[in-house]
Amino acid sequence: APNVRSLLFEEHEGAYLVGAIAAMTSKTGKVGFLGGMDIPLIRRFALAYDAGAKKINPQATVIENYVGVTSEAWNNPPKGKELSVAQYDAGADVIFAAAGASGLGAFDAAEEKNKLVIGCDSDQNWVKPGHVLTSMLKRVDVAVFSTIEDAKAGKFEAGVKKFGLANKGIDFADDNFNAKLLTDDVRKRANELKAEIIAGKIDVPDYYKKH
Repeated sequence: APNVRSLLFEEHEGAYLVGAIAAMTSKTGKVGFLGGMDIPLIRRFALAYDAGAKKINPQATVIENYVGVTSEAWNNPPKGKELSVAQYDAGADVIFAAAGASGLGAFDAAEEKNKLVIGCDSDQNWVKPGHVLTSMLKRVDVAVFSTIEDAKAGKFEAGVKKFGLANKGIDFADDNFNAKLLTDDVRKRANELKAEIIAGKIDVPDYYKKH
């Protein structure tokens, strides 16, 4: 419709960055991925996370699990915790949780096992301070505000608009809660990778284009 704009996010770009951050921070060479419902969107996160980790450490092992195949998979923190504990026990020391409310189980597991977890979509660094390495951000605020600005300026256009690293719709969280966990070297390298993706020097694998 002429009065509808669809705001979509290039989540694979952010997943690649936090995969790199996970691999740079990992001491075991093993990192985990906890997905919610096994659907193409979450596979998109997983594929790019794996690529980002292996950009840093080609020998990295990525342990990947999904909570389920129905919509219940988004709201099962106990299952999320169970899978995360198993990943930590298998040697992973950082887990990226793209699992909705089920991901809160990964945060509990990180606290219990004294390991690290990466949040998703919103800034979750505050949830378990000292255990949240970073969060992959979908800047819905940026997307909505830019749309409001366009409308106010008489430049509103209907259709799909995508938000990625280049237009600040995707990022990783860097704040007081994780300042001591993200080392200067990791922060610097992550920002270098971000710039390379924006410049087109890194082609982040996209599950949607492969399937």
